[in-house]
Amino acid sequence: MTAFAFADDLGPEKLIEIYDATTQLRAIVVVDNVAIGPAIGGVRMASDATVAECFRLARAMTLKNAAAGLPHGGGKAVIVADPALSSDRKEALVRSFAHAIADIRDYIPGPDMGTNEIAMAWIRDVTGRAVGLPREIGGIPLDEIGATGVGLAAALDVAQPFCGVRLDGARVVVQGFGSVGKHVARLLAQRGARLVGVADSHGGRVAPDGFDVADLIAFKDAGNGVAQYGAGEAIDAHDIVAVDCDVWIPAARPDVLRADNVDRLKARVVAQGANIPATAEAERRLAERGVLVIPDFIANAGGVICASVEYHGGTQAQALAAIVEKIAANTREVLERSAKTGRLPRAIAVEMATERVKRAMSFRRTA
Repeated sequence: MTAFAFADDLGPEKLIEIYDATTQLRAIVVVDNVAIGPAIGGVRMASDATVAECFRLARAMTLKNAAAGLPHGGGKAVIVADPALSSDRKEALVRSFAHAIADIRDYIPGPDMGTNEIAMAWIRDVTGRAVGLPREIGGIPLDEIGATGVGLAAALDVAQPFCGVRLDGARVVVQGFGSVGKHVARLLAQRGARLVGVADSHGGRVAPDGFDVADLIAFKDAGNGVAQYGAGEAIDAHDIVAVDCDVWIPAARPDVLRADNVDRLKARVVAQGANIPATAEAERRLAERGVLVIPDFIANAGGVICASVEYHGGTQAQALAAIVEKIAANTREVLERSAKTGRLPRAIAVEMATERVKRAMSFRRTA
């Protein structure tokens, strides 16, 4: 699929497919829009990635960065490979990718699924630019501090009166127990919520009375899958959508909520920790059932807010404060406008972000 298949008046500005015969690198880079500033967006490693998915993720970053009021446009990159590769093989691919993007100066890479701050250090070593770096070279390691989880928790704090759910005592399900899912589970547990269901790429587990979140995180960090955890009952990862709960958090791959499974969902609010985790049809059907959906680029902007603060020389404390302030304000504005107009939160959020991008585009020379 070419850029022409999904181009519109916002972008994409660049779509580049990369192949290096020496390293067997296959990668895609989409720089969607840079009217507000150079694009920031993660580098994902996934074996089944497509050009269309990369574009959708890049557009989500354009909207996310604009909604958060960051001086950056949106972009995304995907290295088409298994993220479980050996460290040496992964480094070879990431460095090959870095050489390939060295001259794409309006794209600033960050970590995403399948990559981390070490991978960003490899990229910066080659290109001189990356965010989400290790502390030792001046970075704010957003996965370590749980930047995206901090933002999700802030969004859910604001959403309580709009969905009739109190976090203290709420039953939470997390689909995708990685760097995002672990941190939001920890933060919601601190607010009195119970984690009753969890899944990763290998399987799922349910515990109606709640898991010991700290112990489960330690088990996961030791390299185990949640399906092997001792407490609760094992379930198929795909059945995590049907676990009865108040709050359901997708924190993994795109399109996990679709027309063929969304009616199984038993929650009152969905806080989108992953990028594009639900199809438009799924969100529409949830709205018809009265399920509140906090859009991805509003709720999960903590990582890129942290990355922007790092890029501009800020501190970890400044990053965490900015995440809470920006995401809480944006969530409140979106939900208040949605409640007042009856329109879907996503429609409101897209409108808000698009207005900001188009205003920035109006300042650019057109000839």
